[in-house]
Amino acid sequence: MRYMEGEFIINGKRKVIQFENDDLLLDVLRNNGYKEVKCGCREGTCGSCVVILDEKLVNSCQVFAATATGKKIITSKGLGDIKNPHKIHKALVDAGAVQCGFCTPGMVLAIYYLLKEEKNPDEEKIKEYLDGNLCRCTGYEKIIEAVKSIIEGKYG
Repeated sequence: MRYMEGEFIINGKRKVIQFENDDLLLDVLRNNGYKEVKCGCREGTCGSCVVILDEKLVNSCQVFAATATGKKIITSKGLGDIKNPHKIHKALVDAGAVQCGFCTPGMVLAIYYLLKEEKNPDEEKIKEYLDGNLCRCTGYEKIIEAVKSIIEGKYG
């Protein structure tokens, strides 16, 4: 294997990371402490590994790390953390939409991306943007309720 070195802008901070030339962005992030990026299917279908890469929602298991060098990457913790949660985190907790938590970081970013792209999405649009993010615990109803509460202005 050949090693590469690349600079990434992760959650607003520049970080130089060494990685193998065929490493996936998912593995580079997880190997460097970004455990909120979950490893699920490795096929791009579950949504547990999503990140925002240069303003686009992507499955990090489908992106070679080398193609992400120099780009801005946002993980769920880039929006907020337990001490300073984002309104999406708060809404999901308040709605009871967080159970095992495995899908939560991906859901947070999918919701963030939805709200960035759509000013007043209806339920069908919400479902469209959440498609590709699998949750085995909640049945999605509480997640959709959380999104609606944000749209209604409950969280500012």
